[in-house]
Amino acid sequence: MDFMDIHSLIARRVRELRDGHGLSLEALAERSGVSRSNISLIERARSSPTAAVLDKLATALGVTLASLFEAPAPSAQTPSPLSRAATQAVWTDPESGYVRRTLSPEQPSPLQLVEVHFPAGQRVAYETGARDAEIHQQIWLIEGAMEIGAGDQHWRLEPGDCVTMRLDCPVVYRNPTRKPARYLVALTTLPSSPGRRNT
Repeated sequence: MDFMDIHSLIARRVRELRDGHGLSLEALAERSGVSRSNISLIERARSSPTAAVLDKLATALGVTLASLFEAPAPSAQTPSPLSRAATQAVWTDPESGYVRRTLSPEQPSPLQLVEVHFPAGQRVAYETGARDAEIHQQIWLIEGAMEIGAGDQHWRLEPGDCVTMRLDCPVVYRNPTRKPARYLVALTTLPSSPGRRNT
């Protein structure tokens, strides 16, 4: 997907998810901490939001960040179980330059796969904590090195290392080296537990 395609896709997904939750722009702004004007620009594909902003919106909407890059299947067709490399959504964070490719097919699945290319010397911080949905992820490092902090836990990954975490606290990703890193992210979402925040 080119620049306009991916931003139009994000715009459509944010609008769909907001409408699905019955949230006004003001309500989503209050839940996410992202300004109403910024959300409006994102929904009109007039903004190039950072990874941190998209994560705040995803958290407020009760979905994974990867869900914001899902292409809707044509209404008259059954979603395909095959995802061709040429049609996979590719997005670049304008702040850090990290590139994420959505690998998963359109057909619904409890598992989402994402490939990330992380530039040398860069850092991305997701400040969000508790979520309505219970989201777990595993990160498998393919090339390079990464330092990952989730709450009070910290790891340094080398090629072949894999770490699992629940996304219920702030997470920081950092490439401390002079070479780019590449890793695979596998995410799964479990039903909300009774008593979990649901505002």
